[in-house]
Amino acid sequence: MYSRFPASRLAGCLVLFSVLFLLSGCSGSSEGSPAPGGDIQAEAQKDSGENAGLRPNTPVIYEPLAPLSSTLGEEPLIVDISNTGQGYIMARYAGKAARANIQITGPDGIHYKYFLDPSDTYTPLPLTSGDGAYQIDGFENISGTQYAVLFRENIDVHLENELLPFLYPNQYVFFDAESEIVPAASQAAAGASSDLDAVADIYHFVIEHVTYDTKKAETVEAGYLPDVDETLRTGRGICFDYASLTAAMLRSQNIPSRLEIGYSGDIYHAWISVYTEETGWIDRLIEFTGEGWTRMDPTLASGNGNSEAALKYIGDGSNYTTQYVR
Repeated sequence: MYSRFPASRLAGCLVLFSVLFLLSGCSGSSEGSPAPGGDIQAEAQKDSGENAGLRPNTPVIYEPLAPLSSTLGEEPLIVDISNTGQGYIMARYAGKAARANIQITGPDGIHYKYFLDPSDTYTPLPLTSGDGAYQIDGFENISGTQYAVLFRENIDVHLENELLPFLYPNQYVFFDAESEIVPAASQAAAGASSDLDAVADIYHFVIEHVTYDTKKAETVEAGYLPDVDETLRTGRGICFDYASLTAAMLRSQNIPSRLEIGYSGDIYHAWISVYTEETGWIDRLIEFTGEGWTRMDPTLASGNGNSEAALKYIGDGSNYTTQYVR
């Protein structure tokens, strides 16, 4: 049994909530998309019997599109930049090489590398560095780790809403309206009266239903990408799976979430920050234990039974260094 986070205690704290993990779409469109992070179904369920007092838990899915009205590159590597205002680009590689690579460099100067296997479909890649000038580089694999430059282009990005990159699915947090995690998230958050409650409910759902897969962690290959439905079905995964699953479930409930990647000490690590209308961005998921605010890491919590030693470690912000935001 667990308790949700008391809203009265959270409301007065600037740093309230983030979900942390060790690292080893869709209905709607760019036109008429749901209000990011907003309670857009409130009127429909207002004073509706058993749902009175509960936040709407109907899934809100943002669908990335590739209308090809504005593109970079040419066959075999095409990048659709039609919806940069929504916080993403779409990329497709249809060549004969083993893979291609898209590198996105935003106004913060961080280089984001995304690898694409040959495919007929477009993959959503997020623009997580905010408004400003972005450089998009396209590469094609020659052999081994060698790549040839196919193009380099610069674009200006003006987001319609800063939350959008953290609501759409992307290569690292991929799901759509048919994904099994969507109804699972809706059910997990069915009793929540606020977004903070929903985050707590989804957090506990993940740590109670997913077991750390030690064997997978020892054999996982470089470039691994999570499959959130597989993690849900099997109930097993590595830390990256925990992070991706939780982020996908939160986003499907219209709760913006950042999957942040970096280091916990010397260990490669990932964690999730969330946004609520009441608090804005919350960089740490913290639970009041009776003695103080304690940061929770779902991977550690799942494997260590919320032990005092684990909570003490993850409660120390100096143990974490962010490198990338997905």
